[in-house]
Amino acid sequence: MKLLMLGGTEFVGRAITEDALARGWEVTVFHRGHHAPPPGTTALHGDRTAPGGLDALAAGEWDLVVDTWGGAPTAVRDSARLLSGRAAGYAYVSSRSVYKYPAPAGLSEDGPLVGGSADADTTAYAEDKRGGEIAAVDVFGDRALLVRAGLIIGPYENVGRLPWWLNRTARGGPTLAPGRPGLPIQYIDVRDLAAWTLDAAGAGLGGPYNAVSAPGHATMGALLEACASVTGGRAEFRWIDQDRIADAGVEPWTELPIWLPEGELHDFMFGGDVTKAQAAGLTCRPVEETVADTWTWLRSIGGTAPQRPDRPAKGVSPEREAALLGL
Repeated sequence: MKLLMLGGTEFVGRAITEDALARGWEVTVFHRGHHAPPPGTTALHGDRTAPGGLDALAAGEWDLVVDTWGGAPTAVRDSARLLSGRAAGYAYVSSRSVYKYPAPAGLSEDGPLVGGSADADTTAYAEDKRGGEIAAVDVFGDRALLVRAGLIIGPYENVGRLPWWLNRTARGGPTLAPGRPGLPIQYIDVRDLAAWTLDAAGAGLGGPYNAVSAPGHATMGALLEACASVTGGRAEFRWIDQDRIADAGVEPWTELPIWLPEGELHDFMFGGDVTKAQAAGLTCRPVEETVADTWTWLRSIGGTAPQRPDRPAKGVSPEREAALLGL
């Protein structure tokens, strides 16, 4: 297989690139040149947001294009149009954020969607991802695979969620644990996302799929205990009721990464129906493996994870944590 990876140097793109290389595929990575792609790839450089930024892709044929773009849908539109007729399939890594909120738990791929346009400039994340989907389908039709990922964690993470919890538990001592330990969470290891995307695209699948673990695959308690275990077991968890956290003004998801309080938003984010993807072969590794491998990677780069400039840094400050813990 000949893969054209649009991106391929960080997090999701890197995991897909490495998985393809491990399969013996011939991989071309198109990127801006800010980070080195994995060894064994052919690199092409260009900026999709600049005039003439796709010139390096003017020639060449591929069996599959994988695109993780999350900005203006016009970038997906222009790439898909340019590659039409020279690529057999187009996999677009989208997001479950394309579903209209609020929505009930158990939402499947036929749920109501936000608005979006292939011709739009950058608007908001959900609408941009939906516009990217439309752009891919407009050109590739049923050869466009729409991978609607949920929360993504694992090695190479550059958003800061799991790395923050790992570094926090490594410091040890009394540690704020939000809500209750049995609260179910739904996510996907980036490597499982990569493997399924390539399997599904290679099998010629098209259309939308919710790519995330089954609801309840793990709990917040299991995630944090795994973090504490691999970082030396020095963390002393103090489980704080979600109402106390709200009263203190500490923000879920950002100051307390991954966690959402029980209620409508939690049900929406952590209750997606994955029956279709599971029937197409999606499997998800245990949370303990994801946590351990992410810690190994994090230590290999000195303990500080890369941070995407377009995402805010994650984690509650020591002062706000101490206040909630009454220290």
